[in-house]
Amino acid sequence: MIGLELRQLEYFVAVAEERNFTRAAARLHVVQSAVSAGLKTLERQLQAELVHRTSREVSLTEAGHVLLPRARDTLAAARAAIDAVDEVQGGIQGEVRVGVTSSLPDIDLPAALARMHADHPRVRVRLSHRPGGSRDLADDLAAGRLDLALLSEPGPAGHRLRLTPLVSVGMHLVVAPAHPLAGRGAAALAELSDDVFIDFPIGYGSRSIVDRAFIAAGQSRRISIEVTNAEAATAYVREGLGVTILPDAYNHPGPTLRIIGPGSDNLTWSLSLATARNRHPGAATDMLAAMVEETAHRSRARRQRATP
Repeated sequence: MIGLELRQLEYFVAVAEERNFTRAAARLHVVQSAVSAGLKTLERQLQAELVHRTSREVSLTEAGHVLLPRARDTLAAARAAIDAVDEVQGGIQGEVRVGVTSSLPDIDLPAALARMHADHPRVRVRLSHRPGGSRDLADDLAAGRLDLALLSEPGPAGHRLRLTPLVSVGMHLVVAPAHPLAGRGAAALAELSDDVFIDFPIGYGSRSIVDRAFIAAGQSRRISIEVTNAEAATAYVREGLGVTILPDAYNHPGPTLRIIGPGSDNLTWSLSLATARNRHPGAATDMLAAMVEETAHRSRARRQRATP
């Protein structure tokens, strides 16, 4: 890649990930014509077409697919070199792309981001969610589209990630006050065959855990409503529209029951801090990760003090 400019590779990666020149330009805070011209220059130097252009979005050519992971690695190496110089000179700068799940119990992420901004004002943090929950976050992290992620169940991409556990709790059944099981302290999954469930979409960590528990118990269930956060799940349960199984880290305003019997051993929910195994995280990413871990540690300590 001698003769290629890092900026051209940055334009290419942004276009490849956003699938759109306008969104790529907005992400990089440049005009669209600069992105288009930079990509054309890169294609001319490589003597290869990298993207198929249409009026609505772009897609990668075979050459583009080959170049993308190498371009990401090159940019990551350049960032690491800059980080090393910045650390020697006493300052950290750059960008950290963070992916998060819809709910983060016991993690005061706003406080961690505020401290990061106060201590390292030259670091830009881009925070985003993914429609497919933890599995999408894991895929994007492994592919180099994110630097750091807070996720539950990484799915197939898990072996490509470094996972630092932050929270690990059991899960309880949440029912409406008028539900036949509301007066009980515990229930088995087999007793829920006639109930309908409120749950997260496929790909969300909590959904994957509960699905595995029912399979282990040899039971099936019906899901009537899919939601993206625990507050919505409990709201539907409160109205008698179904039941749900949620991690203990969430507040449960309604009656909760301990789950016993076959499958119950599978009901442990965890939240981890994740980075890709094949890339150095960089100084800014490491610093933010340490701040997030600290908030989790303080939350665990408060919970332990509050437990009788």
